[in-house]
Amino acid sequence: MSGHSKWATTKHKKAALDAKRGKLFARLIKNIEVAARTGGGDPDGNPTLFDAIQKAKKNSVPADNIERARKRGAGEEAGGADWQTIMYEGYGPNGVAVLIECLTDNRNRAASEVRTALTRNGGSLADPGSVAYLFNRKGVVIMPRNGLSEDDVLAAVLDAGAEEVNDLGESFGIVSEAGDLVAVRSALQEAGYDYESADAGFVPSVSVPLDAEGAKKVFKLIDALEDCDDVQNVYANFDVSDEVLTEVGA
Repeated sequence: MSGHSKWATTKHKKAALDAKRGKLFARLIKNIEVAARTGGGDPDGNPTLFDAIQKAKKNSVPADNIERARKRGAGEEAGGADWQTIMYEGYGPNGVAVLIECLTDNRNRAASEVRTALTRNGGSLADPGSVAYLFNRKGVVIMPRNGLSEDDVLAAVLDAGAEEVNDLGESFGIVSEAGDLVAVRSALQEAGYDYESADAGFVPSVSVPLDAEGAKKVFKLIDALEDCDDVQNVYANFDVSDEVLTEVGA
């Protein structure tokens, strides 16, 4: 998982600075709206909303945008969309399995966008269930290194349910069961450690190692999928070494 996570972490840092900033903002705003609609508009009583707001703040989404999204989701302000979560399964180059999570108000548009992005970049849609079994739903907390060691982090989160701590270079990735995500995040806060994001997502149970050529193709596919307005998250079961990351220029 670590090679994939290191690539994703680096890429998302760049995304916050480049031309895709608008798309990143739109995804973060959707997360806030859906979290408020699902669990209520009070961040103190809705951990998912709390984390969605924290992530938006970390990525410099303006406070006004965050508050309006929270109000729309909670029904305090008109204009909230009827977002539906849809999961698509597919295969990419080199047999890499791909899970595509969409948050959309138009199922037909989402399906068309995903299919087009896959077929134009060496991938294909798969039947429901044919790929999902290769992934487990987990909690993933990303935190900056800040001079800490893996042992420091593990000591803070082990009793809260953390399963592993991955060294991602400038940061650590802490994996837990999805149900333990809030406990792990809270344990970091109690220890006085800052964190960048806390999300429930899908972690592959089996990974496909990629060389530079394969990595370029898979990265291109994931970029194309993430360019789709309805796509919220893309999960894939590839792994890349530090050498391949350097060669590809990630």
